[in-house]
Amino acid sequence: MLRVSSNPVVDTVVKLVTTAVAMFAFVFVVMVPLYDVLCDALGINGKTSGQAYTAVQAGVDESRTITIQFVATNNEGMPWEFGPTVTRMLVHPGASNDTVFHARNPLPRPMVAQAIPSVSPSRAAEYFHKTECFCFNQQPLDGETATEMPLQFIVDRDLPADIKTITLSYTMFDVTDMVGGSVAAR
Repeated sequence: MLRVSSNPVVDTVVKLVTTAVAMFAFVFVVMVPLYDVLCDALGINGKTSGQAYTAVQAGVDESRTITIQFVATNNEGMPWEFGPTVTRMLVHPGASNDTVFHARNPLPRPMVAQAIPSVSPSRAAEYFHKTECFCFNQQPLDGETATEMPLQFIVDRDLPADIKTITLSYTMFDVTDMVGGSVAAR
């Protein structure tokens, strides 16, 4: 066995650092993908698809009305003003619906944001289809400017009859540093 040091303090520090690096790697390399696979397989956590929905079953079910609630929050440290223009809509399954979210960057510098969606109840997520969403892409916004961000969605006609209300919530994250501090080309 190769011995780096005969100093017990150095040996202990090396073991602790090695253990910490191994634990960190395990969490990000194994646990995050495993969590995503389990959520997809079990239909939990209210995750929605990160891509536009294109397959639409023909026809609108006008015999049912579903309440859609919109909630918007900012992640800690995100200074933007962010929210839906309407907080509640009544929709028919199968119908295409449009709404808009508003965002304003109050800082004098450009920023880039990313919205992460969640649907509750979580079992409704597979029946809530976004055909256009600002959450599909990062949102660059110059300093002291505002924008309107469109959302188009369809509630699937196969939504279980006992689900009468769906809440779509977005959390807005500042990802400016992750994109190198520059506002992406629009």
